[in-house]
Amino acid sequence: MKQILIISGKGGTGKTVLAASIAALANNKVMADCDVDAADLHLLLKPRIKQRQVFKGMPKVVIDQARCTGCEDCIRVCRYNAIIKNRDKESRINIDPISCEGCQVCTYICPVNAISIFDNTAGEWYISETKYGSMIHAKLGIAEENSGKLVSVVRQNATKTAQQENCDYVIIDGPPGIGCPVIASLTGVDLALVVTEPTVSGVCDMKRVIDLTRHFKVKAGCVINKFDINTDNSESIVKWCQANEIPVFGKVPYDESVTESIIQGVPIVEFRDNEVTDMIKKIWTTLS
Repeated sequence: MKQILIISGKGGTGKTVLAASIAALANNKVMADCDVDAADLHLLLKPRIKQRQVFKGMPKVVIDQARCTGCEDCIRVCRYNAIIKNRDKESRINIDPISCEGCQVCTYICPVNAISIFDNTAGEWYISETKYGSMIHAKLGIAEENSGKLVSVVRQNATKTAQQENCDYVIIDGPPGIGCPVIASLTGVDLALVVTEPTVSGVCDMKRVIDLTRHFKVKAGCVINKFDINTDNSESIVKWCQANEIPVFGKVPYDESVTESIIQGVPIVEFRDNEVTDMIKKIWTTLS
């Protein structure tokens, strides 16, 4: 079983369009959407949820005002300045939920056990069925953290599902950037396919995410999307990739039909036969 991750150094390069098309082209696979902060692969694959599970994120802290003596020991040990002294006699100490990191030190230091910790429901993850096969995806709650942990949950269940169904591939639509969710998506995959565009920011962010793949010793390849909007920059990308031993699997032209396919909620390879779909099919033939 091979795990192929489609990522990008920045958002908006077209990685989800490519991931959905590969999902439509590949046989015997499981899809995983690891862009849990802004998941959108479901817009093109239209999954039907079969199982729904709660995701527990960062724990939350609460103070029992009736037991609190106002000794302020918790304020002194909090490294995040998340515990606030109130002049209100009914609530001597309060927790700032935005600043609190859930480290739980205050629960250990409180001499009267007035501080307790409780699990926080930060989102949901799903096992779904699509016309292309099983799909594992998730939704992180508004302003919730631990997206890297949720990505790991999605990865683990995608691998488990692929093993149960004896699949040949796990196709992963990863998050943009180089942060924690990307690292959780990247580790252990067989190939990281980096989608870039021939813009100044696109080239810069491509180089950063490829450096990340090198750090984790993951094989990387490149796809240049909308290469014809700036052929000089596209040629520079090709030369840089050649100099750094990064294979360029394809150069996809700009075409308004891609936008039309997104509006219709259909992978471009099923929406229209043109140069874009021909190139994506060639890319998948090379990868498989």
